[in-house]
Amino acid sequence: MPPLSTFFPAAPERGLPGDPGLFGPGSAAWRIGRERVLLASGPAALLLQVAHPLVAAGVAAHSDFAGDPLTRLRGTLDAVLTVTFGDSTQVRDAARHVARRHRVVQGTLPVATGSLPAGTPYRAADRDLGLWVFATLVWTSVTVTDGFARPVPGAERDAYYRDMRRVAHHFGVPDAVLPDDYAALERYVDDQVEHVLAVGPTAARLAAQILAPDPPLVAAPARPLPALLAAGVLPPAVRDAYGLPWRQRERLTFRAAQVATRRALPLLPARPRYWPHYLVATDRVQPVDDRT
Repeated sequence: MPPLSTFFPAAPERGLPGDPGLFGPGSAAWRIGRERVLLASGPAALLLQVAHPLVAAGVAAHSDFAGDPLTRLRGTLDAVLTVTFGDSTQVRDAARHVARRHRVVQGTLPVATGSLPAGTPYRAADRDLGLWVFATLVWTSVTVTDGFARPVPGAERDAYYRDMRRVAHHFGVPDAVLPDDYAALERYVDDQVEHVLAVGPTAARLAAQILAPDPPLVAAPARPLPALLAAGVLPPAVRDAYGLPWRQRERLTFRAAQVATRRALPLLPARPRYWPHYLVATDRVQPVDDRT
């Protein structure tokens, strides 16, 4: 089995002392984004993304899910964490790196899926597709924080969303397509679920690699965990479209995991609890005399 580090982006360089980047201590982006428990949002976020037929087509044609199904999750995590916690140069470099990778991702939908006909063009740099990927990350992050870490009140959801809009700008998603506030983002997600998302053959094949990769990435007792997390986080219609079980057994296990995690997190020291990007950033912005 691969080491635990396989699942996490590597610790970043320290960056320019005193430079907080886009946000800084006390921001909602740092307060929510620092938690490693957000990794629990990964399966649901990926399944939501590829439930959009054009995203699924792009992922299938331009990434190696069969060879390394964690590549997209690690890469997306590292980019978002770097833009959230990096200094100004790191933010700029991460955004440019994503833009370069997206530039070559384009094509057409090979078969009709949902309401989209075969031949519908897609581009990773398309602002509407970028909005959907961004929305899945924000929505699942808030959902998992609220369920596994602590309640997230409405005012904090709005503050987090306002912060994350700045992240969206760096990934090519302009204000013109961004919902006004978190409630509007939720309505957008609901609308996409109802009218756009469709789990066709491509999404189903990608889902199998996300939830049960071959060869396995973890020991047998942990292999049902990604599917359980996805089933508990996803909107019911998407969960059902993927055929994920949600019987009483799954519901009770998911709720028990939430309770256990909520109780355990406050007892953890900072290093295992928080992403290294956050720890590096907090050290970077401290006055020299305050560092230990």
